Amino acid sequence: MATRSPEYFTHQGYEVLETLDGDRMILSVGPHHPSTHGVLRLILELEGETVVRCTPEIGFLHTGIEKTAENLTWQQAITVIDRMDYLSPLSNNLGYVLAVEKLLGLEVPPRAVTVRLLLAELMRIASHLVWLGTTGLDLGVQSMIMYAFDLREGILDMFEEVSGARMNPSYFRVGGLAADLTPEFERMLRDWLQRFPKRYEELRALMEENPIFLDRVRGVGAISQEDAIAWGLTGPNLRATGVSYDVRKAFPYMGYETYDFEVPVGTAGDTYDRYMVRVLEMWESYKLVQQALERLPDGPWQTDDRKIVRPPKHEVRESMEQLIHHFKIVSYGFDVPAGEVYVPIESPRGEFGVYLVSNGTNKPWRVRVRPPSFYNVMAIPKMLEGNLIADLVSVVATVDPVFGEVDR
Repeated sequence: MATRSPEYFTHQGYEVLETLDGDRMILSVGPHHPSTHGVLRLILELEGETVVRCTPEIGFLHTGIEKTAENLTWQQAITVIDRMDYLSPLSNNLGYVLAVEKLLGLEVPPRAVTVRLLLAELMRIASHLVWLGTTGLDLGVQSMIMYAFDLREGILDMFEEVSGARMNPSYFRVGGLAADLTPEFERMLRDWLQRFPKRYEELRALMEENPIFLDRVRGVGAISQEDAIAWGLTGPNLRATGVSYDVRKAFPYMGYETYDFEVPVGTAGDTYDRYMVRVLEMWESYKLVQQALERLPDGPWQTDDRKIVRPPKHEVRESMEQLIHHFKIVSYGFDVPAGEVYVPIESPRGEFGVYLVSNGTNKPWRVRVRPPSFYNVMAIPKMLEGNLIADLVSVVATVDPVFGEVDR
């Protein structure tokens, strides 16, 4: 941290509203990467230890993912899309492939739909576990990260089993999945489901029976329903204010309307409610995974539309026509009818919307994402106003931003 004069920030492009009199000062926090939330800089105006104003500065992690995707084929773009929210890459994949399939008017087999839902909910739990572990670390509950990551490790093992990758599996594909579930996957999942309830209670006890943690989150960083809506918040940060908006309920996709689950909401919109909503969401996702596993149908795991997917390997070995078709799908891809579409899904951080424009070729003409973390970060100043500078850590932690998604 370093103090600077108002003139310095004016020259840097920051507006200073007034001459800083008395105890007022400007404090630059960051840019830094604490290996928990990402690269963020906050320009704070303080009066004593109270935050009067906050200006977030973003863009340090800009990778040009949207433009990169526009120079890849529809299927290839999946590999960069899943690197935006790097704690929930399957959510990125899901929103994108659903949008492409909507442009194509493509029906996906029931088995692929159920597997997508099951893995998306496992991904939600895994993302919330990273948030829970790092929030515990930020607020002095040091052992939390070890307990949370131990449970998350089992989920990553399952992703590795079905896709070969733990971090960016690119497992959801246009038309279905990259491959079917392995026989070992179901055994691994049932073992994990069996041990989840006990560890879940342990995680909650570590936080909710800790008086220091409770003192640091209750009544801190509150935002009203009106302000949350005005700032475009979605996901747990919006639901913590009492607004029961969840894309899975409001605009159901993948058959979510046929599953039994609740949408947890808070009342005060403070850091405690943001914590509690996410913790309760993990239990609801656990219920969804159980239901999806029990109703998992047999059958194909990808569409039979040969214009979209590669032919089976045995046909490629036996038929020159299928070998040529395989080569065309891999090298050129497929054309998507001209048009535009917007598809929202409920990611761990809120409404993740994918806007695609096709000009009828094998590559997207425009890829644009509505990233929930961007809106969440922009609302941090509203949450910080009037709070102590010591509360900054708990506010940023419970907002749960991912800056690969913010900066794109």
